[in-house]
Amino acid sequence: MNFSEGFRIALTSLFTNRMRAVLTTLGIIIGVGAVVGLTSLGRGVQDYVNAQFADLGANTLTVSSTKPTSQTRTEVKPLTNHEAIDISRLPGVKQVSTVYSVPGTLVNGTETVSLNMNGVVAAYADVNNWHPRNDGGRFISQADVNDTARVVVLGQSTVKDLFGDKNFNPIGLPVQINGRIFTVIGVMEERSAASPGDLNAAAIIPITTAQTRLSDARVQGGDYKVTQIQVVANSQAENTTVLQLIRDYLVEAHDILYSGDEDFSVSNQADLLSSISQITGLLTVFLGGVAGISLLVGGIGIMNIMLVSVTERTREIGLRKAVGARGSDILSQFLIESIILSLVGGALGITLGWLITVIAGVVVPDLKLGLTLDSVLLATGVSSFVGIFFGLYPASRAARMRPIDALRFE
Repeated sequence: MNFSEGFRIALTSLFTNRMRAVLTTLGIIIGVGAVVGLTSLGRGVQDYVNAQFADLGANTLTVSSTKPTSQTRTEVKPLTNHEAIDISRLPGVKQVSTVYSVPGTLVNGTETVSLNMNGVVAAYADVNNWHPRNDGGRFISQADVNDTARVVVLGQSTVKDLFGDKNFNPIGLPVQINGRIFTVIGVMEERSAASPGDLNAAAIIPITTAQTRLSDARVQGGDYKVTQIQVVANSQAENTTVLQLIRDYLVEAHDILYSGDEDFSVSNQADLLSSISQITGLLTVFLGGVAGISLLVGGIGIMNIMLVSVTERTREIGLRKAVGARGSDILSQFLIESIILSLVGGALGITLGWLITVIAGVVVPDLKLGLTLDSVLLATGVSSFVGIFFGLYPASRAARMRPIDALRFE
């Protein structure tokens, strides 16, 4: 028996029991659809998170004050403006931004918002790749920093809390901050970066204003302390070198003698991005594995139906063997039936997976979802494997039947 004849017989058998075939295929459809859909969803989340962290700068280093881990030193020497200037002169450093955070209460009429405000320099917008939206506003300038100006740039969540609508344009309007009148000069673009907090709940003022008008950040020697120093390296490849230079400089500047006495930390955005990518990658694999369980159930369903089919057609098998059919002919016939069920279910499952990605993309527009070639090939390969693996035992059982026993079967 050639392949075309076996294919024709298989189709005839499946069409004769079409309802049973449809119900059997349904398990594969759901399994493949779940694998393709959830894998695409996991990759969409991974790409989204990676893109958001990339927006924050893969070659950005963040220097912050921390408590020493050893018991021999309890003093925390603050980071200062002068240290930020020295760091900006290190080899491989492209740009530096300083931040000084101060608690603030913003008031507009009867609306009040309390949050930690960031006093920043003009480079903050470029370093963080975060700029005012295009509605006539601007960011903090060097002149604002030099003049300790009472100006503020608001995040869109803060605009909503103070003015009732995040799309409202408050530029030029006064707001009260800690009892002082400030003028709104801009509203930041909406940002949805992967973060436990709302980045849009922000109020940004000149760093000198935060250090002098809203707080007393002066330290011994006439310098001013800062909360954070953001450092942009010339390239991501220089991150490690620049990080070590910063550590060496601060160890000397803060009189660090022993390991564990460091009262600062230097975090690498690229390392954080790599860790997040590993986590989201594992999440994608986990989702695919969970969905794969339904494929296993679908495969068991195929085996069960094929065993029933072999039992029902025992006399037919015996008759075909009696007139000269070989065991390999019987084996191929039932294997073809099993593979047809799996491939048809796989094709419909891919369609179901595509529908899942379309619906998920509509529900969560920020996720860029779509079928990828490797997920389609994986689904096709897995469904084919399921058809062969779970159809092999029933087919081999049919092939091993003795004609005399099969013809006597009732």
